[in-house]
Amino acid sequence: MNQSITAIILAGGRGSRMGGADKGLIDFEGRPLAAHVIERIAPQAGRIIISANRNLEAYAGFGHPLVRDELSDFQGPLAGIVAAGRQVETGLICVVPCDTPRLPEDLVSRLRAAMDRESAEIAIAHDGERSQQLCLLLQRGLLADMADYLERGGRRVISWIESHRWTTADFSDQPQSFRNLNQPEGPAIKA
Repeated sequence: MNQSITAIILAGGRGSRMGGADKGLIDFEGRPLAAHVIERIAPQAGRIIISANRNLEAYAGFGHPLVRDELSDFQGPLAGIVAAGRQVETGLICVVPCDTPRLPEDLVSRLRAAMDRESAEIAIAHDGERSQQLCLLLQRGLLADMADYLERGGRRVISWIESHRWTTADFSDQPQSFRNLNQPEGPAIKA
């Protein structure tokens, strides 16, 4: 467990590609997707905060602090990060989505190594084919800039990332770790 890192699990979306379903609560192998994500990220962070906007009682049942977006009408993942980030006291924040149940067990350590190696402010996972921009590690000091970006109308995660010193961590040895459930019939999420 890394006490210097807080994990934020993003579960605040409207689930538009899932017919409005709350993705973090969709059953996968007998448990909600968010439960799998918590199980994967808990050993890698000192604290977990869940960013959710619906079904708050269900998310509260996971036993971690829960934060709603401060901006109304589902303004995207950055809004969830900013809102949850106000409760973060550690210098580093690891952000992960609620619909990726097979997250790497060494996600945080590899993101941290990439960040340190490149003297970057942000490190994002790369699965060998594409960047996983919502599996990232960032310095808490960037939250004020993220909030300003949102206030100016910015919503694109990658545009905000690219305005800072950033790097990628190579996870091409385990691309299956980033498979998510993003449509009702869903791609098969395999071990």
